[in-house]
Amino acid sequence: MRAITRPLADVIGSDPDLNDVACGDGYLFVRDGVGVAGRGVAQRVKIDDAVGVLAAIEHDGTVEGVTPLALGSIPFVPGASGELIIPQVTVGKGRDGLDWVTWFDDVDPTAALAPISEPVPFTANYTIGSSGPAPTQSTEKYLDAVTAARDAVRAGVLTKAVIARLITVTADVPMDIHAILQRLKASFGSCYRYSIDGFVGASPELLIEIADATVRSHPLAGTTRRTGDVSNDRALAAELQASAKNQIEHRIVIDVVHDTLLPWASYLDWEPEPSIVSVANVQHLGTRMEGRLSQPGPSVIELVRSLSPTPALGGHPSAAALDLISDVEGFERGRYGGAVGWVDSAGNGTWAVAIRCAEFSADRKSARLVAGGGIVADSEPLAELAETQAKFQAMLSAIVRP
Repeated sequence: MRAITRPLADVIGSDPDLNDVACGDGYLFVRDGVGVAGRGVAQRVKIDDAVGVLAAIEHDGTVEGVTPLALGSIPFVPGASGELIIPQVTVGKGRDGLDWVTWFDDVDPTAALAPISEPVPFTANYTIGSSGPAPTQSTEKYLDAVTAARDAVRAGVLTKAVIARLITVTADVPMDIHAILQRLKASFGSCYRYSIDGFVGASPELLIEIADATVRSHPLAGTTRRTGDVSNDRALAAELQASAKNQIEHRIVIDVVHDTLLPWASYLDWEPEPSIVSVANVQHLGTRMEGRLSQPGPSVIELVRSLSPTPALGGHPSAAALDLISDVEGFERGRYGGAVGWVDSAGNGTWAVAIRCAEFSADRKSARLVAGGGIVADSEPLAELAETQAKFQAMLSAIVRP
């Protein structure tokens, strides 16, 4: 294969929205207008082989620093196989305002990026419940799982376990993923929004980013709701920062991410105290980390493998927490709680934690949603249930809103 990269304006003479490049059946990973989108499949590759496959592609490029790339995700289960897609045509937008397009020489990029006509608007009838191919976990099952995790922490078996909850949304007509992406952009533009093989979401959490030798992560753990009232939200944020339960949950995650990255880094800095990260429906405790990788350094895929799943989605100690999750949750998480992002031939890339997401069926008439929270000794099951309800709203509002 031979790939060609040119400035976007030189190829199509316009500035398309990345959501419109991906449409409903393409590929998207974007935050605040910066990211990549693609159409078509030039090749599917195993995630651990991706950097080597990309590096072997003959590349005619005139945009500095841009090489062929692949997008995809890995499941929650550690070590599970993952597959990345090298699109036939990829559009990228950088922080510096440089826009580019990469295509393979057997593809007409202008035709491939031509606007796709919008479907006729329709009104769907939605059901949120136990119907569909993936039964919804009962509320009682979830509360029992939270109680089991809390008791394990109190007994000293764990310091934290993340318990998740499953719901299924069904519709009488196919759901419009392009429209869902546009709604996510309107409400969650500052999140990492993604669409890959029916896996759609808006994650606020940066798992890992490598840009040349610079490495960044922004772990989140500890959550409270947002009400839409500025004064109330400010008070809730102050309670979150003062909460011993949430600070413990957050510190566990920060320590593990820090300790995982440090052996790779010549230096690693992080915020001394967690800050508030607000999105449309919830607020989180977050701690930014940034450093420089020793050279020769790892690829972003190696660090994704080392970090995923983080204690923010699994728990600590990891093996014991994952065993408990398998015993008490009652369903397979699939891609929820894993990671989603992109990598290029130099091993650079950006990966988010795969949360605030939905997995759509092939016919787009059902979607599987999962949300969870960290359980520590002071966790209250009903409060944890309320937290999952707040987290579900990110995708539910994008799916069912007309």
